[in-house]
Amino acid sequence: MSDELQHGPLEDRHRELGASFAEFGGWLMPVSYAGTVGEHNATRNVVGLFDVSHLGKASVRGPGAARFVNSTLTNDLSRIGPGKAQYTLCCNESGGVIDDLIAYYVADDEIFLVPNAANTVAVVAALAAAAPAELEIVNEHRSYAVLAVQGPRSAEVLDELKLPTGMEYMAYADASFSGVPVRVCRSGYTGEHGYELLPPWESARVVFDALLAAVTRAGGQPAGLGARDTLRTEMGYPLHGHELSADISPLQARCGWAIGWKKEAFFGRDALLAEKASGPRRLLRGLRAVGRGVLRPDLAVLDGDTKIGITTSGTFSPTLKAGIALALIDTDAGIEDGQHVTVDVRGRALECEVVRPPFVQPKTR
Repeated sequence: MSDELQHGPLEDRHRELGASFAEFGGWLMPVSYAGTVGEHNATRNVVGLFDVSHLGKASVRGPGAARFVNSTLTNDLSRIGPGKAQYTLCCNESGGVIDDLIAYYVADDEIFLVPNAANTVAVVAALAAAAPAELEIVNEHRSYAVLAVQGPRSAEVLDELKLPTGMEYMAYADASFSGVPVRVCRSGYTGEHGYELLPPWESARVVFDALLAAVTRAGGQPAGLGARDTLRTEMGYPLHGHELSADISPLQARCGWAIGWKKEAFFGRDALLAEKASGPRRLLRGLRAVGRGVLRPDLAVLDGDTKIGITTSGTFSPTLKAGIALALIDTDAGIEDGQHVTVDVRGRALECEVVRPPFVQPKTR
């Protein structure tokens, strides 16, 4: 990715809708349309529509594509088959995370990947460096848009447009809308029942406008990056660059469930097996402010006067009406759920309870 700010296929449409914008992952993104709290609550209680076309896309094609991907990414792709998707990680040899991503199993000779925006080039490069000559690894970042419909009434929205909704969680179906091909997956980043749709980049507006009209009729609204972040933090979902990174392993981030430990090969396997055997030196925990105060990333977590960790994400929870954070806490500190710690918020000690995410229970799933 170049240093130049990247623009999605619907930027003009978001401006028409009055969105505010900010840079994220090298892309100019809509942050909010009418206020993050309202968009958050609409998604939790009704339905929200997100444009996340900044997410990366890549394909692995050729004989043995699925077998190759399974030998590189952490999760066990053999557990699923065509029509299913899987959360997985691309690690470096030291066990750090190059990226977390979704793998769509299209066929034995085709795997479609959705990595994070800023890491697409790195994921493609890591796979290409290990791939045999008969495989084609293609960066398709601008081939597809990604639209997320999330919330208790999300199925009603897609039903109205005669798009598929009956799939089980992390299954997908290929369909069409007004002549536009659309891949629809029962997935999302909010914890609520939801779908992620992938139309061609150049046809994104046709699908977005139809979804927006149906979302509005259902009582929902478009939602931006601000609500996406508060929603995922309430669920304790990791964000690369915060809870996962080249220096933060899947085990430290409590993502060991996404590792196929019995597989013979994947990037970082030896380092992760060693860390599993010895135990991670720090673990991701949830913090809920006891008093008033908003938590942010990169704040010191203290047990008395001793620093025992650092916050990785922090926000105000619209659902709980309290400050919440995710934090990496040293395992040798012996901190348990239910205990209280303090967080240094600009020189003020904010008391927090240690909790196990999610902070809230989704209304539907």
